Parts: sequence; C-alpha cells; structure tokens
Amino acid sequence: MSSQPLSPAVRAAPERARGDYWSFLRSWSRAPGRVGAIAPSGAALARLITAQIDAGTGPVLELGPGTGVFTRALLERGVAERDLTLLEYGPEFAQLLSERFPQARVLCADARRLRRARLFGDAGAGAVVSGLPLRNLPPRQRLAVLLGAFAQLGEDGAYYQFTYGLSFPLPRAWLERYGFKVQRLGTARLNLPPASVYRVTRRRDWRRMGV
Repeated sequence: MSSQPLSPAVRAAPERARGDYWSFLRSWSRAPGRVGAIAPSGAALARLITAQIDAGTGPVLELGPGTGVFTRALLERGVAERDLTLLEYGPEFAQLLSERFPQARVLCADARRLRRARLFGDAGAGAVVSGLPLRNLPPRQRLAVLLGAFAQLGEDGAYYQFTYGLSFPLPRAWLERYGFKVQRLGTARLNLPPASVYRVTRRRDWRRMGV
C-alpha cells in the first residue's frame, strides 16, 4: 500500500524545530536573563495559553514571541495573521518572525517601555499573550510590563502569562493596588519544565487613582 507524500511544511518541521532550539540556545548563552529558556515553549503550553483566544477576540499583542510557538497556536485558534502584533526585544528573533509571519506587525522593542505607546488606537487589543520570563526581571520591571500591556488592552481585554514558578510573579499587594484580578488557568505538565498559565484582567470596581 502506497503512503501519501508528506507536505513540505510537515517535512520541514523537524528541521525547523532543531533550528529553533539552536537559536534559543545561542540567544540564551548571550543573554540568559533576557531569553529565560534554552528551548522554545512546547505545544502543550502554547495550546493552554491561547485556549481562550479565537477569531472574535480582536487584535492580539504578543510579547516575547521568540521563534513563534505561541504565534502559530494563535493562528490555529483562528486569529488572523494581520491581527497580530509581535513585540520582540531580540533583533535576531524579530527578523525570524518577520520572515515567518509576513502579514503580522513585528516590532523590535522593549516591553518594559510599552506604557506610553498606543499601538491599537482607542479600541485597544483584545488580548496580550506574554512569553516573557518575568521572574528574570526585578519586581518593578515586571510591573512595568504588566502596566504597559494593559495600556494597550481594551476595556474587556485580558493578559495571559506563563511562569515556571508556583504563583503569579507579582506580589498580591501590588496586584490589589493596581486593580488586577488573577486567575490560574492550569499547568502544562508536558512542557519542559512544567509551566502554569495565568489570566489577568482589571477588576470591575477598579478606578484609576493617578497610577
């Protein structure tokens, strides 16, 4: 019985995975604090962090996409490539993302400086998906990333963050002060290492108090 020939994309997948691994390893060796991992996130984590996002979510901002593992999962969830804004600090990854996702908007920029930017106009983004290693940053820089992300989100938008730690990587007192509501969505145990995913929204009763 003859077998059906594999598509070019399927044949290229193992080679692409090896290339992504070595890209991460090289970037990690140069700046371990910035990259945060020696290998791309796994498919199980990508499915979990994008599970609540679909074609109706609206524009999506991805922070620290790396080689695009979460980006591909977003596309599989029905998000249009043209609705993706990929913000990547590493120029080598930004170039790779531009080649892989030519219809997406790719920005080579620092997520810690997002607060004053206006990337989506008055409506804002529907979701922010973060692949950033927040625990590698000082606490105030973690807060800067979160506040910057919410400056881009619409009123009902949500921020999704994974972490290898046992809790969300900001103190509870800070989350309460800034009106954040955090929900743990689950753990991708097949990821190496296992990672938990959190959904962050604004409390309905939150009012901006000069912060």
